Amino acid sequence: MQKSLVALSTIAALGLFACQPNTSDEAASKGADSATTSSVSAEEMTDSQKQAYAMGASMGLFVNNRAEQQAQLGLPLDQEALKQGFNDGLAETLKFTPEQIQQIAQQGEEQLRTKQQEMAAQAAEKNIEAGIAYLEENGKREGVTTTESGLQYEVLTEGEGASPEATDIVKVHYRGTLLDGTEFDSSYKRGEPAEFPLNRVISGWTEGVQLMKEGAKYRFHIPSDLAYGERSTGSITPNSTLIFDVELLEVVKSEANDTTE
Repeated sequence: MQKSLVALSTIAALGLFACQPNTSDEAASKGADSATTSSVSAEEMTDSQKQAYAMGASMGLFVNNRAEQQAQLGLPLDQEALKQGFNDGLAETLKFTPEQIQQIAQQGEEQLRTKQQEMAAQAAEKNIEAGIAYLEENGKREGVTTTESGLQYEVLTEGEGASPEATDIVKVHYRGTLLDGTEFDSSYKRGEPAEFPLNRVISGWTEGVQLMKEGAKYRFHIPSDLAYGERSTGSITPNSTLIFDVELLEVVKSEANDTTE
């Protein structure tokens, strides 16, 4: 939705340029202004030049991001046609009416969404197959325990403190990776542990952390149905099997326990 709005905003901006009167004197003046702006530093720009520059930069950044996104989906962006459309908008020589341009842009957005959905479905299917194969082999390794739910864990360091219940708040350090080793989250990199109610995270965490004692460090291999399932978030695509190294630092009393004291 956000990308669609940006695209339509860009089109609206081009339409705004196209609607401005553009006499030959004004065109010459604009050319002079442009040459002047390109030769000055950011500190020397006037406020109006900065605002105009920001508008152009926003369009350029959007186009670059869109081109990269489309290339990944097998829908390369014809940048020559894009440049022609931009220049035609400035020169008031559009090949289509503003209404047609908006309709064509919307068709492009729909095509992009359809392709994204197709790619997501393909990735989800591959993730299921990869997850099943990984867990099957991983479960055979010495030191790996598989629970009834399908969660797999291995003890890296055993702890000696208290074990949490699902209603407790826990303080942990953790690192999460995909099967290919891509790190998608790490409290270690942020430089501070995370603290949260254990029953408000993915079910693989809720089950697994309850097996731990304070001071322990476990590695969890979490099937997709105990992780995010068909949802995607950041670099985690649908049906991803996840690996977490979790260090239980402290079991914090739950709010329910606090109110009884």
